[in-house]
Amino acid sequence: MESMSHEDDMAGLPVILLVEDNPDDVLLARRAVKKAALPVSMQVVEDGDKAVAYLDGSGQFGDRERSPLPALILLDLKLPKRSGLEVLRWVRSQPALDTTPVVVLTSSSEDEDIQKAYTLGANSYLQKPVAFNGLVQLLGMLDLYWLRNNLSVPPAPAPAPH
Repeated sequence: MESMSHEDDMAGLPVILLVEDNPDDVLLARRAVKKAALPVSMQVVEDGDKAVAYLDGSGQFGDRERSPLPALILLDLKLPKRSGLEVLRWVRSQPALDTTPVVVLTSSSEDEDIQKAYTLGANSYLQKPVAFNGLVQLLGMLDLYWLRNNLSVPPAPAPAPH
C-alpha cells in the first residue's frame, strides 16, 4: 500500500481506495489524479485480501491515521487472492461500510460480471478507458459526483466501550 504523497499534505482529504493489481494501471490512476488536480488522497492495495485487511483495519492497516476509511472504493474485478466480487460481497456485509460507494473499475464488459457486481451492491460499473485522457476525465467525474455532489449516509458511530 502506498499513499499518493506525503501524509501531512493529504490530511483531511477524502480517501479513495484503489484496489488494483496491475502496476501500470496504478501508475496511470496516480498520474490521472494528479493531472486532474483532484483534492484526494489515494491509497492502493494490490489484492483482494489486502483490500479486506485495509477496510477492516487489521494487520499493517491498523493505524486509521495512516490507513483511513475511504470515501470511495475503486475496485477491479480480476484480483489475486480474493476476487473483486468477493471483496464487494464482504464490504456490503460490514455495517460500517455498507453505504460506502463502491465503483467497479475494470476492463471486463461481460454481462455476467456487470450483473453480479450490481447484485452484490456495486454503486456503479465502469469499464477502464483505453486512453489516459479518458481516465483523467473519468476520475474527475467520479470525484465531482461521489465526493463533492453525492449526499451520503454518515458513517455509523463506533460502539461505546462497556
